[in-house]
Amino acid sequence: MHADRIDGMTSAPPSTASFDSARALRKAFDTLDIEAAAVTDLKRRLTDSFARSVQMILALRGRVVVMGMGKSGHVGRKIAATLASTGTPALFVHPAEASHGDLGMIRAMDIVLAISNSGESAEITVLLPVLKRQGVPLIAITGNLQSTLAQHATEILNGGVDKEACPLNLAPTASTTAQLALGDALAVALLDARGFKAEDFARSHPGGALGRKLLTHVSDVMRSGDDVPSVTPDTAFSDMMREMSAKGGITAVVDAQQQVLGVFTDGDLRRLIENGVDLRAMRAQDVMHHHPRSIRPDALAVEAAELMEQHRITCVLVVNADGTLVGVVHIGDLMRAKVI
Repeated sequence: MHADRIDGMTSAPPSTASFDSARALRKAFDTLDIEAAAVTDLKRRLTDSFARSVQMILALRGRVVVMGMGKSGHVGRKIAATLASTGTPALFVHPAEASHGDLGMIRAMDIVLAISNSGESAEITVLLPVLKRQGVPLIAITGNLQSTLAQHATEILNGGVDKEACPLNLAPTASTTAQLALGDALAVALLDARGFKAEDFARSHPGGALGRKLLTHVSDVMRSGDDVPSVTPDTAFSDMMREMSAKGGITAVVDAQQQVLGVFTDGDLRRLIENGVDLRAMRAQDVMHHHPRSIRPDALAVEAAELMEQHRITCVLVVNADGTLVGVVHIGDLMRAKVI
């Protein structure tokens, strides 16, 4: 049988034949119960120190510098990212690297958010006297209120848990979940206090779906200039068909000042044919649909998508406030821009 060496010991892989699926599910349920209880229990551990921490960060002229070792460091990176994306300038600095030069990244105008369940991580505690001399405020997330970290902290957020989900009570599990939840609570309280809106979030996520929906305007995706299909009211039906075929299955009908009078689409053409109408002698004004759906160029592109869905159409004319035709947007344009 193949064997692996782990930490100097020989370990044979477990046999799948003896795997107990019911036991695995019980362990999963136990883990979720323990971690859910740890998060719920944080409510009774929260004090006015939490509100003071929020107030400190709101008044901050610099950044929140998050620190943590090991699993707490992984949590710290996520907290820093969440803060930064919700309006609070933040970055993660590895404590060990801080001792070898990265401490220069921290200024007196910053706040350090240090995360350590034991509060005795050597890589963090060695930095505490230096931070104090620099006058950098310190917020601690720790489960040990008598620890070195807690004693040096300006404010303490109690992230203590009764036990880890690990059956050996060793691997950071419930404690790191509690740390993460406290970080989220801090970020949410801050974004609420700042009046942070969806538009602000979108500006931090321009490449994401939300960013595209909240930052992309009709003018960014519409067809304009010579690509806009338009005819005059007296245009012959055959000429109108050529304009539609060349420019996407729709044409606006406009007057000499480019004011929109109506629209004609592929759907209108199908309905006329079904009704047996003789189209050869028709002109645009005879078949156009009056009062077409339209949208402003400064509207959000997602509004154009909603308009199309609501009225079951695939194109919308784009007009200025005075009714002048400036563009057309197709459902395909919205799909290419990944608005829908």
